[in-house]
Amino acid sequence: MTEPTAGRADEAAPGARLLELVQVMDALRARCPWDARQTHESLMPYLLEETYEAVDALAAGDQAAVREELGDVLLQVVFHARVAQERTDGTGYTIDDIAEAITDKLKRRHPHVFGDVSVSGPDEVKRNWDAIKAAERAAAGGAESGSVLAGVPLGQPALSLATQLLRRAERAGAPAELAAEPAEVSEFGRELFALANRARAAGVDPELELRAAALAYADRVRSWAAGEAG
Repeated sequence: MTEPTAGRADEAAPGARLLELVQVMDALRARCPWDARQTHESLMPYLLEETYEAVDALAAGDQAAVREELGDVLLQVVFHARVAQERTDGTGYTIDDIAEAITDKLKRRHPHVFGDVSVSGPDEVKRNWDAIKAAERAAAGGAESGSVLAGVPLGQPALSLATQLLRRAERAGAPAELAAEPAEVSEFGRELFALANRARAAGVDPELELRAAALAYADRVRSWAAGEAG
């Protein structure tokens, strides 16, 4: 009987295959004509596309697809890091710089795990996170560093944007009447914003709810089309 071999170092260390991915990306950047010509700007559509495909897989509950799509999202992070590594103007960074930054941030924002802070539960964890995040923005400076809306990505889908703005304003204590849209906003805009506010108050994500309804509609259209074709 063949004796089992001792586990290799790369099998024993979680994350070791990430090093191989970095090496593969280095080879692609050096030897593949398509990969070699990519920039942050040219890669932006793929970052969005792969993220949406991962969301599709998660919504479908297809774990094999989730695994694959998360790999595609990870590739985009590694790809952008490799592009940034080549810059020589002092703005470059590496995949290790990215990992270091997020590791430091997680430790800093979880003082109840990595420090001596005690918390009563998840709600207090969230409050501490928000307070630490606000302090970080203030320390970093910038035109909107002190704004209650600082850091909200304005380029996100409209329903998600409305929901995040409403959530952030509520946490800051903004009066509820601010959510009433002025007359110059179209009737449809007012109704959609009000619906987003209702969904947020009910504890549901309107973007995901609309997505689920749209996908269900797509299924009905496919069934109808199949019947028409038959």
